[in-house]
Amino acid sequence: MQQRLAILDDYQGVAHGFADWAALEQDGVSVTAFREPFTGEDALVAALADVGIVIAMRERTPFPRSVLEKLPALKLLVTTGMANASIDVAAAAELGITVCGTAGSPAAAPEMTWALLLAAARNVPAEENSLRAGSWQTTVGFELAGKTLGIVGLGKIGRRIATYGQAFGMEVLAWSQNLTDDAAAEAGVQRVSKEELFRNSDVATLHLRLSARSEGIVGEPELRLLGPEGILVNTARGPLVDQDALVRALAGGWIRGAALDVFDQEPLPAGHPLLTAPNTVLSPHLGYVTTESYRQFYGGAFEDVTAWLAGSPVRVITP
Repeated sequence: MQQRLAILDDYQGVAHGFADWAALEQDGVSVTAFREPFTGEDALVAALADVGIVIAMRERTPFPRSVLEKLPALKLLVTTGMANASIDVAAAAELGITVCGTAGSPAAAPEMTWALLLAAARNVPAEENSLRAGSWQTTVGFELAGKTLGIVGLGKIGRRIATYGQAFGMEVLAWSQNLTDDAAAEAGVQRVSKEELFRNSDVATLHLRLSARSEGIVGEPELRLLGPEGILVNTARGPLVDQDALVRALAGGWIRGAALDVFDQEPLPAGHPLLTAPNTVLSPHLGYVTTESYRQFYGGAFEDVTAWLAGSPVRVITP
């Protein structure tokens, strides 16, 4: 029986340009790329009923136990990146499904964070829309030099963001549950409490992994502390922020604005309140969407598949 491979969530229709999938087809593997997200678990299971190999783009399509148990043909699940909270890796192992990952670009997400931060500080989307409508200079932005940047989560991305802030002449604060004074000092930033960070920051940016401990870590108290001149930036995961509180904060002027690349529900549905919320810069989860990143993602996925087919899987992710 011919082996079937599915590439999921190829939103831009570019997957075939980043790896030699035709070589697999010459070896008898049928390759299908899906551009549209699935409407639910039933649609996903129906589409993948006889698929043995699946390549998932980040966390666009979840694979909980309830889905994996309904895919008896699935033997290899590749995720781009080496961690994917939307895949139940333990369930996959129990069901005999190998899960493999790929490398990624260390620069893509931090650069997107800084692009959104600058756009929010200088009101770029609002000014562009106003210019196209026939107006000229309708808002007043602010400079980053001399301001305070608060980083929630000083991991690989957070540390790179710290260097950006320092390069722009900002004072940099940081907080996370496990951050130590030594780790903060090594990055050249000041460790503070969460309350101090939001009270003293002009811009607060989130760089935590989503977990039961971090979900909703920014809510009404933090947004009110950030204050009417503060900007919230989130390029990590949508559920880190209490979305209802954020909508209220934007509508009520508790904060100056928000720059968001991630949301509770993705793709963001029509009519979502954030789409009409004032003082926002919104982008459709573009943090990892770069040519360089896709080369590593799809190129690595191709290597994972060929290695697995040869009986020697690489970059295996275990529970």
